[in-house]
Amino acid sequence: MARAPNPNIDPALDAAALLRRVGFFGLFVVVPVVAQVARRASIILAPIAVVLLVIASAIDGRQRRLGPLSLRLLGSPAFLAGMLVVLWSALSLAWTPFLGAAAERLANLVAVILLTMMGYLALPDRMRSANLYLLPLGVTVAALVAVLLGLFGEQLMRGGPEDDGALDRGLTLLALLVWPAVAWLRSRRRDREALAIALVTAAALAISPNLTQIVALVVGALAFAVTSYRPRLGVLLTAGISAGLLAAAPLLPFIARPVGAALFGPLAPGVLSLKSWQKVVTSEPLRLITGHGFETALRGRFAGLVPMNAPTTALFEFWYELGVVGSLAAAFALHASIRRAGRDNPLLVPGAMAAFASAFTVACIGVGLTVVWWLTAIALTILVFVAIERGQFRTSRPKISRLRRIRDGEAG
Repeated sequence: MARAPNPNIDPALDAAALLRRVGFFGLFVVVPVVAQVARRASIILAPIAVVLLVIASAIDGRQRRLGPLSLRLLGSPAFLAGMLVVLWSALSLAWTPFLGAAAERLANLVAVILLTMMGYLALPDRMRSANLYLLPLGVTVAALVAVLLGLFGEQLMRGGPEDDGALDRGLTLLALLVWPAVAWLRSRRRDREALAIALVTAAALAISPNLTQIVALVVGALAFAVTSYRPRLGVLLTAGISAGLLAAAPLLPFIARPVGAALFGPLAPGVLSLKSWQKVVTSEPLRLITGHGFETALRGRFAGLVPMNAPTTALFEFWYELGVVGSLAAAFALHASIRRAGRDNPLLVPGAMAAFASAFTVACIGVGLTVVWWLTAIALTILVFVAIERGQFRTSRPKISRLRRIRDGEAG
């Protein structure tokens, strides 16, 4: 005899749950793992995963609506200052010498912002722990893949030109995602697993010949340690140092060059790069107000407008392209964002400060202002932190050993 169909089963809800699980698996596992071997992994796979989450939320209606909380976030000083940076970037198209390339890069920036907002609204208000445990799994597998590539990269990759530099980008993403993974495990009182993931990630970064990621991890670890010991101090230091360096960037070469010359000699490449930065500041001081326009820091090197050995960091590019308006607005947005993150769930604050510190370190050492894969990596990290913050509503279950002690005490 045929069994009657269960009226409580909704195929649409099942499909939404499946799409959401696939989307989170893509964000938390597929993207960090594939990023170790493919340069464009985050650019291609992350939007696909976010679209799956959007479709799932449209089916079951679990997306966050534009209620008072979301409207307050969109109207926050940090968000408004960030929008001022985007607006000033758009206005700078009027005086940039590379209009076509600048317009394309601005479109990419706007696309990443819209993707992040779509993902933010598509994330459920209450995240399932089963989905969030995919994050430490993905970070661990990505770190192990990075270790294998670091040890046997030539045999495994065969030096393919298409994937040249893929591991460097993958390790950068790994240096960012390890902190939300650690924060999530610590919020679930799984400190041993959190330490294990941090150690595996450190091993993967240490094997790489590029020091950028390991320096970023060390700076993030310092921020994590200080914030864990003194939360308020850690937030203040992270916000103050990051925003202060960005706001005072034109003064940095005048301070750092004499120190670098004394330590490494006046002909060291880093010292000569700082000298070029000094010339840029002193030769056109009035352009510090408006900037030279979007995309000029990169394209200007090949057109003779910028010295070839000028720094390739966000600190230099912000001021060179957007001037005082864009740079101070970005510094204010960064400071306000870090302070806001420091007011959220206390269990996640150390991980958030570590992620901010690591990302800012990578940007200071040598990632361009609006490189698409870098913007995507930051957007992915933001969405991951939002997801684990929405997974904090559950209370932790008591361990079996604790239940046994309580039961034995009652029996006695």
